[in-house]
Amino acid sequence: MWATEDESREQIVTLYRDVWAHSDATIEAFDLDATARVPHWPADRAEITLHRAMIHMIAETHRHAGHADILRETIDGAAGRLPGMSTMVPGDEAWWAEYRERLDCSARAAAQRWET
Repeated sequence: MWATEDESREQIVTLYRDVWAHSDATIEAFDLDATARVPHWPADRAEITLHRAMIHMIAETHRHAGHADILRETIDGAAGRLPGMSTMVPGDEAWWAEYRERLDCSARAAAQRWET
């Protein structure tokens, strides 16, 4: 999840709360061993349990909460926590570069608005 320069704080907080409510409903409705598929993960790792999804999201939140990983990703262009084990689907390198450029443009636009 990331915000564009056009989104207000209220919109971002509302989206976050909506995702939170959906997550709570999912956790209530399914057993921890219920399986699902993450379509943007590599095929050999795409089928996961709710338990694994929850652990993954805890780890993602932990990694990104301090923004240190985001800075590292900006510096070295890698995605993932282990050297040589990218979380990118092979062939998505161009998408990742474009995504990083969009984030950078959005951050620069927001910074310019605050400077004026």
